[in-house]
Amino acid sequence: MPALINPSILSADFANLERDLGAIATADYAHVDVMDNHFVPNLTLGPPVFERLAQVSPVPLDAHLMIEDPDRWAPAYAEAGAASVTFHAEAATAPVRLARELRRLGARAGVALRPATPVEPFLDLLPEIDMILVMTVEPGFGGQSFIDGTLPKIRRARQAVGESGLDVWIQVDGGVSRDTIERAADAGANVFVAGSAVYGAEDVPAEIEALRGLASAHAH
Repeated sequence: MPALINPSILSADFANLERDLGAIATADYAHVDVMDNHFVPNLTLGPPVFERLAQVSPVPLDAHLMIEDPDRWAPAYAEAGAASVTFHAEAATAPVRLARELRRLGARAGVALRPATPVEPFLDLLPEIDMILVMTVEPGFGGQSFIDGTLPKIRRARQAVGESGLDVWIQVDGGVSRDTIERAADAGANVFVAGSAVYGAEDVPAEIEALRGLASAHAH
């Protein structure tokens, strides 16, 4: 399973998003954090801006919805051009129905779990989803430190995916850098969201390649 690097544009310059999307053209996806100032204490962007980003991005968009009522709002991001839409398990009322709707609209369906949310209740739903996002920080702000206590959850998710025989990706988001990506990959993650580590680098394409190489060396 290849290691995918999804730089988070939360660390980009919001006055120059098209330029900064171009800077990560060698990445696999652009990770777009959608926050509503209710589910998390921060506010970013909504469907109209997202749709415009999808039109100019050189890579597919990976939408991470840190919002209340994703059952109502998540399909709009699939319609706006997201290649992948991830909603939070803690916020969704009918996750299976929502995942099916996202797939119907042509997007990959992901379920995100905050650090303290157990993965076990969602393992029986693996046939209905395309990705599990294990948050390795508390959602809402960039630049936080990686929580090593999430690694056992990643391992349990990887074991369940392996036993299922399904092609379900495991994404990690938060504090991912050269210092932490190997541990996350060794635990079983294969999709890595890196914000400040990528956009804070002097050479962005070189940093993307370095992260990909470190993760690939520990891939399952």
